[in-house]
Amino acid sequence: MQLIDTHTHIYLSDFDDDRREMIRRAMELGVERFYLPNIDDSSVEAMLQLETEYPDSCFAMMGLHPCSVKENWKEALSQFETWLNQRSFAGVGEVGLDYYWDKTFIKEQKEAFSVQIGWARSLQIPVVIHSRDALGDCIDIIRQFQDGKLKGVFHCYSGSAEDAKRITDLGFYLGIGGVLTYKNCGLRQSLRTVARDMVVLETDAPYLTPVPYRGKRNEPAYLKEIVEVLADVWEENVEITASRTSSNALKLFGG
Repeated sequence: MQLIDTHTHIYLSDFDDDRREMIRRAMELGVERFYLPNIDDSSVEAMLQLETEYPDSCFAMMGLHPCSVKENWKEALSQFETWLNQRSFAGVGEVGLDYYWDKTFIKEQKEAFSVQIGWARSLQIPVVIHSRDALGDCIDIIRQFQDGKLKGVFHCYSGSAEDAKRITDLGFYLGIGGVLTYKNCGLRQSLRTVARDMVVLETDAPYLTPVPYRGKRNEPAYLKEIVEVLADVWEENVEITASRTSSNALKLFGG
């Protein structure tokens, strides 16, 4: 069974004690690729180091997380733009809008998001979107930039079937993770009618751990639990779901 984790922070210190073993566990279960979204300037070194150690399976992205957008956001973006001009990256991310933790810099978040979307469109690489309590604004901004050349994924999607269709109609993918495994999760109903060629899998490790591991650190090996639930939702063999979502990921990111 081939699986691809399209969004995982396995370069973080949460994995310092057992990173190699953790990656081995995932690979033994069929996880062949790990896409690494950046957070801010503090995460770049560790992310790139992991990519260097696993060049055939770990793929770095570059971008500024909306929760890291502060007074100095323009200076921070300048650093990331320099990186994107120096070498290739799998995507621009993770970027977007987050109104949950702090609404102080909403205007700056929108400006930073727009700038980074422009980079992705110019470089013709995906934009990986973080949206928390801000889905409508994220969709509206993507619509403004979509000229047929922009592609990307709404990471950690957990919304309605109607919003899912709005996203996929824009040519964007839905990143589905551990939330799908939670009891009484409305996402299961939303995914019954979604375009199956627009769904990719992710863990967001070490966060959003799926059932039955909730309360523990998340890791890419737990994609197995997510794909099994999705296969049940779609009423198809789990190998078919794994193959389908992996094919979708390769179309999105290339390879």
